[in-house]
Amino acid sequence: MPGADWAYAMSAGLRDRSVFPAVAGLIAGYAGYTLLAVAGLVVIVASSATVLTALTVAGAAYLMRLGRGVLRRPAVLGTSTEAMASSRGQITLRGAGISGLNPKALLLYFSLFPQFIDPAGGWTVAAQTGLLDSLHMTACALVYLAVGVLARSVLKTRPSGARAVTRVSGAMMIVIGGFLPAERLAG
Repeated sequence: MPGADWAYAMSAGLRDRSVFPAVAGLIAGYAGYTLLAVAGLVVIVASSATVLTALTVAGAAYLMRLGRGVLRRPAVLGTSTEAMASSRGQITLRGAGISGLNPKALLLYFSLFPQFIDPAGGWTVAAQTGLLDSLHMTACALVYLAVGVLARSVLKTRPSGARAVTRVSGAMMIVIGGFLPAERLAG
């Protein structure tokens, strides 16, 4: 199910002159998880209920904050004053925060991916982890770039549609942000 990363890519496609800084930020968040995974810290993080809960709550709060901002100032292509006020670095940092604080990404990297690692294989565990994570990041970069560019090109001549999509994206961030802690505490 598309989540906060998709919503941010769509929002960036509508708000900013370039989608690349937003996507670079999203991938940078995943790269942080890759570094943790290759370093072997995944076992510690994934096995600690306290760390997972803290990460979930921080990620949820961040998503809800971003979602509220998007709802207050929905983007219209080419008219966003926020795009001019935000530097490429700020856009990249927001993206890194979204994917880096996403507990679903944490679980993907630390619970799902290790199932595809063969400790007795010809490559080291770190090399296998790095390759798998790199393939994931490459696929995500391509998808998020496409989502951002398509959001821009499809909605370029439809300002009311662009505002609606941006508002839905902001609302999705808030809903996902509210759902994550509830899901973590229930599970």
